[in-house]
Amino acid sequence: MQPSLRRLTQTAVAALTLALGAAGSARAADAQLLDAARAAEPALIQSLKDMVSIESGSANAAGLAQMASFTEGRLKALGASTERIPVTKGPGTMVKGTFTGTGKRRIMLIAHMDTVYGPNTLATQPIRLDGNRLYGPGIADDKGGIAVILHSLAILKAAGWKDYAELTVLLNPDEEVGSPGSGDTIARLAEQHDVVLSCEPSAGSVVMKGQPLLLASAGVATATLDVKGRAAHAGAAPELGRNALYELSYQMLQTRDVAKDVPGAALVWTRASASGPLNQITEKAEAVGDVRLTQPGALEKLRTALQAKLGSSKLVPDTETTLNLTPGHPPYVADQRSRALAARAQAIYKEIDRDLTLVPQTGGGTDAGYAARSGKPTVLESFGLAGFGYHARDEYIEIDSIVPRLYLMSRILQEIGRN
Repeated sequence: MQPSLRRLTQTAVAALTLALGAAGSARAADAQLLDAARAAEPALIQSLKDMVSIESGSANAAGLAQMASFTEGRLKALGASTERIPVTKGPGTMVKGTFTGTGKRRIMLIAHMDTVYGPNTLATQPIRLDGNRLYGPGIADDKGGIAVILHSLAILKAAGWKDYAELTVLLNPDEEVGSPGSGDTIARLAEQHDVVLSCEPSAGSVVMKGQPLLLASAGVATATLDVKGRAAHAGAAPELGRNALYELSYQMLQTRDVAKDVPGAALVWTRASASGPLNQITEKAEAVGDVRLTQPGALEKLRTALQAKLGSSKLVPDTETTLNLTPGHPPYVADQRSRALAARAQAIYKEIDRDLTLVPQTGGGTDAGYAARSGKPTVLESFGLAGFGYHARDEYIEIDSIVPRLYLMSRILQEIGRN
C-alpha cells in the first residue's frame, strides 16, 4: 500500500477536521501493559530484522515459503493451532493461526507476508539503523504489521488474557498484487468474526503528526488494452501492415482522461509493450493501467465510458482493440461501528499521552476491503508500525512507534473482548 506523499499530506490536513477525540479526561494508562510493551521493543526489533532478512516478494515462492514457516512457528509458540491454506492463484500459502479463549467475541487479525521488492534487494538496501529509523525492504509494509500482531499476542498471553471466543490470525502471500489468490478466503473468514483489525503500516512523522488509523481505502483494478493489427515487412511493404503499436498509443492517449468524468474512478496507464521482430510492422501491442475506485459501481461505469471512447475513433484502420478490467481489492469504507472503535483507539492513545489521527481516505488498496465485503464484521485498518518509503527505496519504520502500537493493539483487544 503506497499512497503518494502529496495525497498523504492532503489527507492529514483533512483528518484534522475528522478526528473525533476522546471525550472527557483520559483514563490512566495500564501500567502493566505499558511496561510490557516497553520491554518487548528489543525483541520486536529482532523479529523485524529476522523477517526482513527473508526476501519475500510476491513472486518469490522460496521467500514466501520461508516467511510462512517463520510466522507459523511463531504462532505455534504462542499456543495457536495453525494451518496452511492454499491460494487459488500465484505462489505461496496463507498461514492461519487460531486461539481459543473463554470469552464471547470472535476477533481476526490480518497482515501480509509479501513485499514489492525483487530478489537481492537487500544487497543494495540492507537492514540499517539511523537514529529513530530502522530501514529494510518490506519492514513497514507489512512485516511491521506482522511484528505488532506477534508481540501484542505475546504480551497478552503473559498477562493471562483469554477474553475472546476465538482469535484468528490470517497472513496472506499476495496482498501487493491485489490478493487474487487469497481475497475470497479473507472475506469468507472475516464474515465469521465480529471484529477484524488489519495491520497495514501507519504513516510516519514525515507526512503526518499523530500516528494514524485509516477509515477508507480505494478499491483497485487493472485495466488492459490489447490491440491486434497486421504484420508486414517494415521496409519492403509497410503499407500492407496495420501497426498495432501506433493504434495502442492513440487509444492510450484517447482514453487517458476518461475516468475524470466517472465519479469515484481514476485510471493511469502505466505500462505498454509490443511483440515481433524489429523489421516487422507490429502485429500485437498491450497496455496495462492502474485503476482506483472509491465509490460502489464505479468500475462498471468506467468500463462503459472506456468502451464508448474506444469505439468512437481509430488511428489505424483494420485494427482491433480489446478492453479488460480485472477487479482487485474492493474499496474499504469504515462504517459507524468502525468509527466508534477508532474513537476508542484515540482514547487509548490518550492514556499514554499520544495523539492518534483518523485518516479519512487513501488511494492505496488494502485487504480491509475484502474483510469488510460482507458488511458483518467491524473492520479497522492500519494497526501496523509507523514508517514511510513503502514501495520505494529505503523503506523504514519509526522505532518510537513500537511501544505505542503494541500498547494500542493490546488494549484495544482487551476492549473488544469486554464488548
